[in-house]
Amino acid sequence: MERKFRIGDSKVLESRETGDGRLIRRRRESSDGHRFTTYERIEMPPLTVTKRSGNKEIYDRDKLLLAVKRSVGKFFNSELEVEDVVNRASDILYGYGIDQITSKQIGEAVLDVLAEVNEVAYVRFASVFREFKTLEDFENILKEQKRKK
Repeated sequence: MERKFRIGDSKVLESRETGDGRLIRRRRESSDGHRFTTYERIEMPPLTVTKRSGNKEIYDRDKLLLAVKRSVGKFFNSELEVEDVVNRASDILYGYGIDQITSKQIGEAVLDVLAEVNEVAYVRFASVFREFKTLEDFENILKEQKRKK
């Protein structure tokens, strides 16, 4: 049987940041003595994304997470690693200090993170994002990565 608790009827027993500092974990106790945990995420100001088509939409971190999982998720050992890639890319985007970004900036931010954490995922994501058409495109990106090392 699933129990539902109202946060307003509870008291906080303990608060702790998660390891990456992005969430706050709170242990709570309801007025009838049952304990439960809540997680709070820091809300960031909205970013407007201008897509290649010219359409605009609000930046959706969860949409980016799904896209990264679909395209390169199999190159990581856990969902937490993919989550970290998206968190770091989001940090880059918010670090620009502007409220409008392009879909190209999102892809480049993901590529910047992937270049540091997983070379194979980087090449795979780059091939889709930059729309590789020839074997030479792959060779060029591999040469570029070797040069950076």
